[in-house]
Amino acid sequence: MNKNNQMRHLLIAVSLACTSMLVNAADQVTLQLKWVTQAQFAGYFVAQDQGFYDAENLDVTIKPGGPDVAPPQVIAGGGADVVVDWMPSALASREKGVALVNIAQPFKRSGMMLTCRKDSGIEVPADFKDKTLGVWFYGNEYPFLSWMGQLGIATDGSAGGATVLKQGFNVDPILQKQAECVSTMTYNEYWQIIDAGLDADELVNFKYEDQGVSTLEDGLYVMENNLSDPAFVDKMARFVRASMKGWDWARENPDAAADIVLENDSTGAQTEHHQRRMMGEINKLTVDGGKLSTADYDRTISTLMNGASDPVISAEPSGAWTHKVWDAAF
Repeated sequence: MNKNNQMRHLLIAVSLACTSMLVNAADQVTLQLKWVTQAQFAGYFVAQDQGFYDAENLDVTIKPGGPDVAPPQVIAGGGADVVVDWMPSALASREKGVALVNIAQPFKRSGMMLTCRKDSGIEVPADFKDKTLGVWFYGNEYPFLSWMGQLGIATDGSAGGATVLKQGFNVDPILQKQAECVSTMTYNEYWQIIDAGLDADELVNFKYEDQGVSTLEDGLYVMENNLSDPAFVDKMARFVRASMKGWDWARENPDAAADIVLENDSTGAQTEHHQRRMMGEINKLTVDGGKLSTADYDRTISTLMNGASDPVISAEPSGAWTHKVWDAAF
């Protein structure tokens, strides 16, 4: 074989290899989390670690969140294909023009609570009057405001009302007695209070689930216009299918799942004890999760539209959820 033929065969081989690589190239997906790397998002880290995304021909980038990260803003700006967000925040964003659509709901139950010092005299929700309550904002305040509205408790600090303390993402106000109650999650901040030295019998917890004002948390959302693209729907169906396998694996292997989360924590801020405990609590919320329940959706809408003097959403939204992706996945 002369040199020209050799070169020609080499070029053909390279061309075929490049074509094969292009054909088999994994589809890129960027997921924006609602908060920092922790067991709250274990299903996604597990799916990545265990090769569930690879098996679906997906190359997934998981972007941690934080106090200055608003998932709706990230996806609206093109910084993500899919985001994890709480439904009140997503619906409020939708009403303001960011057309988010829920495509899956891994979390079936709410983990949100108000945790109060027992020595404050608070025994029932009516005792919130004339007390200071720590509340998270940036979209997390909506369930609280609806709840207070249903209780008939003003949140402007007036006599007979409650004073709202804009709570940072820590529990210092209850530890330092700056507030009688603070916002907590069953899987995170509550245990920070315990670890800080207060005993469980020194606290009173009011779970939003038990108060009938829980709203859906940690759903998966995409931009509505993308759902008209069959290729995007197919990609998201593969992403959801792999992610649900991740959540199933996390429930079956909680300690190993927590370890995977720790391996992905580039900050080094998380601890094995806290993440393993968090994983156990998270698994109580994701049982039977995955496909959005329309009854749970309706309950969330009712909570957001009723009670508060300034409702989170002014009208029941249309097109805020779809089973199209789920049905394509399963």
